[in-house]
This record gives sequence, structure tokens and C-alpha cells, in this order.
Amino acid sequence: MRKRALLYANLLALSAAGGLMLSACGSHTAQSQETTAVNAAEAASQSDTSENVRYENTENGGHALHADGESASYNNISVVKSGDSEGDEPDFYGENAAVLAENGAKLTISNADITTDGKHANGVFSYGEGTSVDISDSTIHTKGDGSGGLMTTGGASMNAENLNVTTEGNSSAPIRSDRGGGTVTVTGGHYESNGVGSPAIYSTADITAKDAELVSNASQGVVVEGKNSVTLENTNVTANHTKLNGSNSDVYQAVMLYQSMSGDADEGTASFHMTGGSLTSKNGGMFFVNNTTAEISLENVALTCATDDLLRIAKAGWGQEGSNGGNVTFTAANQKLEGQATVDDISTLNMYLKDGSSYTGAVNTDGAAGSVYVELSGDSTWTLTGDSYITSLTCGTDNVKLNGHTLYVNGTPYTEGTASEGTAVAAYAGSGNTEAGTGENADRPDGALTDKTAPGEKAPGAAGQKPNGGAPEKGKGGDGQTPPQKPADGQQPPEKPADGQQTEKPADGQQQPEKPESSQ
Repeated sequence: MRKRALLYANLLALSAAGGLMLSACGSHTAQSQETTAVNAAEAASQSDTSENVRYENTENGGHALHADGESASYNNISVVKSGDSEGDEPDFYGENAAVLAENGAKLTISNADITTDGKHANGVFSYGEGTSVDISDSTIHTKGDGSGGLMTTGGASMNAENLNVTTEGNSSAPIRSDRGGGTVTVTGGHYESNGVGSPAIYSTADITAKDAELVSNASQGVVVEGKNSVTLENTNVTANHTKLNGSNSDVYQAVMLYQSMSGDADEGTASFHMTGGSLTSKNGGMFFVNNTTAEISLENVALTCATDDLLRIAKAGWGQEGSNGGNVTFTAANQKLEGQATVDDISTLNMYLKDGSSYTGAVNTDGAAGSVYVELSGDSTWTLTGDSYITSLTCGTDNVKLNGHTLYVNGTPYTEGTASEGTAVAAYAGSGNTEAGTGENADRPDGALTDKTAPGEKAPGAAGQKPNGGAPEKGKGGDGQTPPQKPADGQQPPEKPADGQQTEKPADGQQQPEKPESSQ
């Protein structure tokens, strides 16, 4: 493997000898001296740590730092990246990222200031199984569309501690993943997004954040796609979802769990688990689930919602009509809940309230729709705020407070003060069976950019949505997929169908059909 790490011992020697500084990729400067890039493998005797250096790259598709299979450490550096890219390469493999680690590289960065100003210019990118990035006490600021702060794909890992990450562009989540997923661990720090389709976290991986501040100023706070997860511990999330990204949904919310049909996340259970901290929706509802099976658990979380829409499980524009609702298991422990739960006729909800939880709200106030089971244990309570319609109920004599309203259990009014023994409802047979490519479109709310144009034409740079794609082959990877193999030099990456095309899922035992070329 070629080494690209700049190593500090010889930097000083070279600087003293002739004012020349080595560069990882593109150019870097120290004390206003600019130099030509060299291969760090040519200086094998150097130390493995670089510091007090500025790295800069202005090439379309290039990198300022690139760790390719080696171990490298950087401290007290600045990284500046401009130049544009388009298509799937920057989302899948890290093309045009300011910092890229791949091919099993072990990259450590501390006290860095990283800035990108270009289209599809992610800040720090970790790609491929065996690759890891550890970054701490650093600042990342991306300005262009399609430019996440931390990006993880192909089964890689990302570990971040005490970062300040800000993104300005559309489709630019500060904590972001894409096809092949991986593992992301965030401890402390502040993560803030400002663009459309830019939640603070967009997960097609297993992402954990502890003691962090997450803020989105135009989008959802957290989005989980497909068989992936977000776990938050003592973390504060503030979402001001004021701008919709595409036409698949007219619902505003703080947290969404769904399956986009883009092929970037495997089918399965989407998970959101939160313990401690706070979750604030400044516009719209709190939770929205569609086109997937999902698990949501809350324990001692301070919830603040701008509306009465606590939990909505219903179809949207993703997936196949008639089978694109949600199947949700919702668990609250030592938790205060307020607001309505809405479950449409192709969706299900199993709600468990335990450890002294209290729910003040109503379920399906407009009448029986989807199947709903509610279980209250111990000293947990449900105080109704409107007539409610559920399928089954388990409670003691003191758990349910009708508060002047009627609770219909499988069509029969419940009598306050009586115990009930029910059973959980089965998942709706057609809901969440997400066959790739069968929906009307596969626009993603995070939105990888819609920049597919005719060959040779420049992409328009419109914000937004990722076109359809067939489901990837299942296997390894952070979300159950086989991590995408990076194409050989000069080859094109596997592309998704152009907008509006459908990709049928093959029958069992058949090969996945070839995807038509998308127009880029």
C-alpha cells in the first residue's frame, strides 16, 4: 500500500534545509510555504506522526489527506478542501472527501480544523471493512451540498470524541453513513446541520452518540433507514424540521424510521433507542415510521413536542402501495409521554409502558384503524385525552384513567378500574415487506443529491433525493449488506437506475438483475 502520511520529524528537517514541506495529497503549507505532493512511502524512516501542518487540496475528486491501508496519526493540523464531485463515488467510496481512510487504514486525528467548500465534499470519510478512523478534539465545517461531516460506508468504523461539526449544505448530515454501513461511535461534541435533507444523524449503520448535542435547523434530528440503528445516551437532540425534502411525505417530525427503497440499506428492523438527555421537536411531530418494521425505546428522556403528534405509523411515498405502513414496538421505561398515537390500517403498534411511565394522550382518535396493543405494568398509567381505539389491552385495575373519554378495546368499551389481559398484535402481513424498487420512487429525506444528468453534462446541483436502486446482495456490513467494492481505477461505480425507473426484486435463487446506467 502507498503511504500518504506526512511525518513530522523529516518535515522539520526538510523545512530547515530548504523551506520544503512534504504533502499528503494536493498541497500543504507550513509558515506560508507551499510544496508539491510526494509519496510518504519514499520516506519510510520518518516518524508516524504529523503535526503543525496545513493540508490543502483543490482538485475535483481529490483528497487533502488519504490513508490507504497504513496507520497514520495527525495532531494540531488544518485541512482545507475545495473542488466538486458527483454521482455515487463520493457517497459510497469517499471520492472528494477532505480526509479519506480506506483499505484497512488506521487513521488517528486530533486537534484538527477541517473545512470543505465543494459539492459532495465530505469532511472525514471511513470506507471498507477493517478501516478505522479515530478523531478527537477537532472542528469540521462543510459548506457544499452533499457534504457530510463524518461519513462511514462499506463496513468501516468511525470513532469521534469532542468534535464541533457544522454542515451548511443540503443532504449534508453531520453524522452520516451510506451503502454498506459500519459502526460509528460519537462521544461528546456538538453536531449541527442547516440544509434541507440534512438530519443531524442519517443512519444506514449502527450509530451510537453519548453526551452529545445534536441540532438540525431545517430537517429531522435523526433518520434511520432499514436494518440499522441509532442509540443515544445522555444526548440532547433539537430538530426544527421546517422544509420537506421531496414529495414522498408531508409529515414534519424529529425522528423518522423508514426504508427508502434506494438499495442503500438492507431490509429489516430499524431501531432508535434513547436513554436520558432530551428530544425536542420545534416543528411538527416527534416520531414517524413508514415502510419498515421498527423498534423505539425511551427511558427517562425529556420530550418536548411542538404539536400533539407523538407517534405516527403510516404509509408515505416510499415502498409499494398497500404494504408500506409500519410495524412498531414502542417501549417506555420511567418515561413521561404526551400526545396522540396514529396507526393507519396497514400498520401495527405494540406499546409497552413500564417502570412508572405515564402516558397522557389518545390512540387513533378517529376510529379503529391499524392493530394496536397497549400493555401497562407496575405503576405505569395511561390518562386518555380523547376517545381511543385499540385492539388489545393488558393492565391492572389502576393503570388506565379514562378522564371522561371512552377506550374501545376490540370494539368494546373498557370499564375503568378493571384489569385486562391481552396479547400483542401480529405485524401486518403486507407492511414493511420492502421490495426494493417497487415504490413510486426512492427519494431519501437525507437526500443524496439528485444530480444524474446525461453523460458529459454537468450535474445541476439540485438538492435532494436519491434515485431508485435494486437491493444490494445481502452479506456482511454494518447494515447487513455486502460492502460495495470500490471499482478499479478508471471504472465506474455500480450505479442506480435513473429517476422513475423501477428495479424488480429477483425471485429466490435468481440473480440480481443488472442495474441500468443512470444518467450522470
